[in-house]
Amino acid sequence: MSQPGTLILIMSIAVLAPLLSYGIGRWIPVPLVIFEILLGILIGPDVLGLTHHEEAVDVLSNLGLSMLIFLAGYEIEFAAVRGDTLRRSVSAWAISLAAGLGIAFALTGGAVTKSFVIGTALTSTALGTVLPILRDSGDLKGRFGTVMMAFGTVGEFGPIIAMSLLLSGRNPGRSTVLLAAFAAVTAAAVLWALRPRPPWFADVIARTLHSSAQFAVRFVMLLLAAMLGLAAAFGLDTLLGAFAAGLLTRLVLNGAAPESSELILSKIEAMGFGFLVPIFFIVTGIQFDLDALLHGGRSLLLLPAFVLLFLLVRGLPAYALAPRDLGRRDRTALLLHNATALPLVVAITTIGLDDKVLTAGEAAALVGAGMVSVLVFPLLALRLRRSGQGTKPLPRPMQGSQTW
Repeated sequence: MSQPGTLILIMSIAVLAPLLSYGIGRWIPVPLVIFEILLGILIGPDVLGLTHHEEAVDVLSNLGLSMLIFLAGYEIEFAAVRGDTLRRSVSAWAISLAAGLGIAFALTGGAVTKSFVIGTALTSTALGTVLPILRDSGDLKGRFGTVMMAFGTVGEFGPIIAMSLLLSGRNPGRSTVLLAAFAAVTAAAVLWALRPRPPWFADVIARTLHSSAQFAVRFVMLLLAAMLGLAAAFGLDTLLGAFAAGLLTRLVLNGAAPESSELILSKIEAMGFGFLVPIFFIVTGIQFDLDALLHGGRSLLLLPAFVLLFLLVRGLPAYALAPRDLGRRDRTALLLHNATALPLVVAITTIGLDDKVLTAGEAAALVGAGMVSVLVFPLLALRLRRSGQGTKPLPRPMQGSQTW
């Protein structure tokens, strides 16, 4: 199929997926990302064969992943992720990393690079996927939401740091120096973002919010492009730049135009969730190697094993180190939400495939396990918390930005 035809088909899937989510959501809240990936698999080369590799579509898909991580960075509220809760979340992720790398070394027979890929993937939390679900259910507010924000933030940011250090192909010492230099530049940018903006800045934002100029949106895109370019210049993964850009954007907008920040965010979300992010997930489905998964007996067995490892490696430390004021149900829900993984698993396995350290079957098993986690774990967590709070209904999957 020609390039325009491929993009038309992908966008047709992007329109169909919410309709399916809306219909099925009346009975069970299935995250929209699942429909996007499954429909991508359907039109991909292993099923209907309607799409094939297109460079332009790959560029849009990479932009979609960057936008996904950018929005995850924007969601972080510094006031909610500090103090004892932050220390506990960092400790839990450090334990997850040690456990993930140890288990991966045992599974691979000591293959270093492959162990880094698998071990890092096991430590990720799909904060971008979980946040809209928590927001729609009302669980993002209150103590549980604060704790989940802290643990989820570290589960999203930690693997990105680990990717830069362990999967860059460079000496870890050199990678650490480059990461420290990037952190220093980012810290300087944060200090700049915290400074009061001149009055004309807020005035330009207000005057162009509903005009063709759209200064605020253009400024946000400049921040994103600049941080992506900075990460690339330091030889780090561009996802680190996307995450940092999200943090900076929140600080700048809240400081310069707090009354307009929600409207500006809605415009950015419309661009991301309405166009770029669906392309990323649909292309993930198109590139999913279903044949390698189904016809490789070992790969098919690895999928449930990876699902279990997500629970043990990422979820169990979160349960063990959760603040003591959380009850057993909340701690178990925290375990399930933290074990939900997909976007970073896709990114990490892509690195593994590009470096030829993962087989197609192993990558498919990891991504497939991530899909299962997104489909099952948040739903179980919601039902668990609802069962302890009465009969409050589960959220409809189309509310808010459930695209994640």
